[in-house]
Amino acid sequence: MTEIIHYFETIPPSHRSIILFGGIAFFWIIESGIPLFKFQYNKIHHALINLFFTFTTILINFSLAFILFKSAAWVTQENIGIIHWLHIDNLWIKAIIGLMLMDLIGAYSAHYVQHKTKSLWRFHLIHHTDTWIDTTSANRHHPGESVIRFIFTTAAIIIVGAPVWMFFMYQSFSVLLSQFNHANMKMPKSLDKIISYFIVSPDMHKIHHHYMLPYTDSNYGNIFSIWDRLFGTFMVMPREELIYGVDTHMKEEENNKLLNLLAIPFQKYRDHQT
Repeated sequence: MTEIIHYFETIPPSHRSIILFGGIAFFWIIESGIPLFKFQYNKIHHALINLFFTFTTILINFSLAFILFKSAAWVTQENIGIIHWLHIDNLWIKAIIGLMLMDLIGAYSAHYVQHKTKSLWRFHLIHHTDTWIDTTSANRHHPGESVIRFIFTTAAIIIVGAPVWMFFMYQSFSVLLSQFNHANMKMPKSLDKIISYFIVSPDMHKIHHHYMLPYTDSNYGNIFSIWDRLFGTFMVMPREELIYGVDTHMKEEENNKLLNLLAIPFQKYRDHQT
């Protein structure tokens, strides 16, 4: 475990890029070979839109990265945060608990709040407008949402007391698991169900991308599935009944045009159908 911690403490930017773009390439190949749905779409055009949002997220996170480093260094130096207060000596247990808490605060809570707050939903909505969910959809976040998520991640570091290595470990798992559970790949239902008891599986997350309530407001998890089960936001539905998108923006000129996607948060608010 010491070697793993050292690796994430000093992980080079090139390795972080490999995790991000290597993950996209890996799941792109798999979903091209065994797709869950055979979409009639321009996969390259769709990917370019989502990659635009990927690069804006990278730019925002890079510009604000010093805040994360300062926060992680501060909580480590001052012994602030849950991890320090629990006095856990076993590094494996510390890593698992830390990752779970980072996932709860930095991902599940952030996701839940964005769905329940109109001003924040305006930005998160862009992620849900995607009617062709594939592995590139994982990174489809409006620049405004990237800032919102950054704030929650910083709060997670401080509350958890996460050192730098724990943050980078969490970020790496978060990126790969998000690409995994968005990928348009067909897994055996039994295997998907088993996986969903531990981590967020493709079928579990794709229910969250069904176009109508109450499914849109369910299965918020990113890495660990326990939070949805624990807080009563877990739902199931047959994969064959899935319709991707969000009911307020089902027209292609609204959900597949970059300029409109950037403008959506500033347009007139539309209420969900129920």
